[in-house]
Amino acid sequence: MFLNIHGILMLVRFMQRYFSNELNNNTFKLNNDDIYHITKVMRMNENDLIEVVYQKCVYLCNLDFSGSEVSVKLNSKVESVNDESQEIVLIIPLLKEAKMDLILQKATELGVNKIIPVVMERSIVHLDNDRQSKKIERWTKICKEASEQSMRVTIPVITEVKRITDLKSLEGVKLVCSTLEKENTIKMFLQSNKSYDKINIVIGPEGGLSLKEEDYLKSIGFAPVSLGKRIMRVETVPLFILSVLNYEIME
Repeated sequence: MFLNIHGILMLVRFMQRYFSNELNNNTFKLNNDDIYHITKVMRMNENDLIEVVYQKCVYLCNLDFSGSEVSVKLNSKVESVNDESQEIVLIIPLLKEAKMDLILQKATELGVNKIIPVVMERSIVHLDNDRQSKKIERWTKICKEASEQSMRVTIPVITEVKRITDLKSLEGVKLVCSTLEKENTIKMFLQSNKSYDKINIVIGPEGGLSLKEEDYLKSIGFAPVSLGKRIMRVETVPLFILSVLNYEIME
């Protein structure tokens, strides 16, 4: 199928991306939120082009409005992409909604692969089991939308809420952001440790990690790193860390 002029101009200007888990007879299935976004928010038309990510492959697709439901027809395969050379795991405290949402969105845009929410001694927010599943569903949706916006081919995994002691089983390079550390900066550490497949980074809550928590993390292999002289807000720290990672390693 050849692209029309409208399609070519749309490709040059902007290509909306969605994720799908189902492909049958050259037709991708999108969820109801995505269909609403296509029809009501983007106000797309018959034969407009979108990108669909399916099993880490990107496909160019046409919209078909001829039936009772919007269909997404496979046009051609664009590329197979692996957009992560190293696995980045961000370990964050439970935070109030606005701060949590910001971290999830921006961390996704900056290339994080997994986010582990952890109950910490000074955590302000606590979740019971009934609320946890709904929160994780909501957080995953935020990461999905950020992945689409930033043109990723994967969506970060958000685990169930953990405790500090659960981090003992993590493998790979392990760092904890510490206001007590004065010598070893995140930049120095990364410049001297570039050969690894996975990095785990712990960020404390608004009041910081307790001495007990920091000592425990050190005992299970987490190396304390300084972020510099300035004290940052908890929602700023992940953006700083991931920006440094992008500069030192990913680019």
